[in-house]
Amino acid sequence: MSIETKHFADLSRRAENSGRTVFSDFLGLSSLSELKSMHIFPVPHFWGGFPDAERVVAAFGECENEDFPISVILIQPVNKKFADELSHRDFLGAVLSLGIKRDVIGDIIINENCGYVFCIDSIADYITENLNEVKHTTVKAEKYEDLPSFAVPEPESENFVVSSRRLDVLTAAVFGLSRKSASELFTKEKVFVNGSLKSASYTVSDGDSVSVRGFGKFVLAGEIRRTKKDRAVVELKVYR
Repeated sequence: MSIETKHFADLSRRAENSGRTVFSDFLGLSSLSELKSMHIFPVPHFWGGFPDAERVVAAFGECENEDFPISVILIQPVNKKFADELSHRDFLGAVLSLGIKRDVIGDIIINENCGYVFCIDSIADYITENLNEVKHTTVKAEKYEDLPSFAVPEPESENFVVSSRRLDVLTAAVFGLSRKSASELFTKEKVFVNGSLKSASYTVSDGDSVSVRGFGKFVLAGEIRRTKKDRAVVELKVYR
């Protein structure tokens, strides 16, 4: 049993013994997959601060989304006219440079050169009080009540002609990869479906959310039609 598996088992026992809900820190795809493979009962609830968040907190016990100890911080340039063009890496690097562990930081959404950073409640005040620069740009950080609807990432609807619904086939089609390159992603355990690690031969169902580390995410909306050569034309919602 790995250290992480033991940690999840401990959180579950603490919740059961105390009768109170116990929360994890933010879980990346690999950690989330490991937790789901444990088949803990009752099944933990997961929430990352907004629908479709990739990094999520696990709740062991009963709770609603609003009960999760998650804050969102808006980080924006003081003078947008003279600001650098800021990326996800820039915002994450600035936050981690404060001595903060990655586990307490969730997704970071970029919109109009501002960053909406999700974090565990206990670290939110520290970030707002100490973060004043991202890259070479002076910024201000403040708690935000919720991620505004205009900043929520929207997928692009795209159609692909594929030989099957195999996970490796769809992954290669969406990201324009060769069969060899797609195969390497599975060897390196970088492809997840609904938060769980899957093999290349997995058959993707309508509504499945596929995350590929380093590339993006897509959701299979459904099959549109069959071609004369009996290949499938499928609609995918792609987050790049």
